[in-house]
Amino acid sequence: MTPSRDISRLIEIMAALRTPVTGCPWDLEQNFATIAPYTIEEAHEVVDAIDRGDLDDLREELGDLLLQVVFHAQMAQEQNAFAFGDVVEAITRKMIRRHPHVFADKEGNLASSHVKEVWDRIKAEEKAERAARRPPEETSHKSLLSGVKAGQPALTRAMELQRKASTVGFDWNDPRAVLNKIREEADEIEAALDRNDSEGLAEETGDLMFALVNLARHVNADPETALRATNAKFERRFAFIERALEAQGRTLEQASLAEMDALWNAAKGDERKLPAVERGNQARR
Repeated sequence: MTPSRDISRLIEIMAALRTPVTGCPWDLEQNFATIAPYTIEEAHEVVDAIDRGDLDDLREELGDLLLQVVFHAQMAQEQNAFAFGDVVEAITRKMIRRHPHVFADKEGNLASSHVKEVWDRIKAEEKAERAARRPPEETSHKSLLSGVKAGQPALTRAMELQRKASTVGFDWNDPRAVLNKIREEADEIEAALDRNDSEGLAEETGDLMFALVNLARHVNADPETALRATNAKFERRFAFIERALEAQGRTLEQASLAEMDALWNAAKGDERKLPAVERGNQARR
């Protein structure tokens, strides 16, 4: 099978991978739930390529993200729910409807200041239509938090849930109060450790992370951005350990934890000697 610029070839490949007996065993084992984490991961990798300004990588990552759409559509088609063409039709219909100033005459030519107003109005209409299609039990309760999108990354959604609740005064008044909550959650994790309670540990760890997001919100730090910077810092310092050991003719496996800790602290010390601007540049890399 030769490569092609035609989307139909990709759809054919996905169908072949999901064909019983002759397809790929791994692909055949997957379902919507098992593929969902990969979909989120690929979306984040698209963002990472954009952040790095790497357009070649962006092309590759967009392809990986497109594969996720094709994969989900193939599984839906197998259940006679919808196919890839239905996905395309749904988004094209939505884009035409949301841009009446471009694709229809009834709204006329809108000023840019009015475009968002029309977009928001049409989105609200679409949301009401979707709600009307759901079973009554799913729409009977109108929560303040209903408008927070469920498909966001967990850190982002935690921030949005907290922001929404804060609009009616359900919020901490002082970052230090949030810090006390973080200590409380850490104590509850310790108690779960003492009980050897694996389910409790997972729940309490989630509570701690939610409290940390709350602290980030109160100190005007975006939790996703902050964690990405810390990930980069961890990678940078770990690479320092690897280089230092390599210079000694040794591997990570040959070093003790105490030795690696000492090198980690040396990496921290080197960073602190850098000017503030250079530290900021490193955090963004």
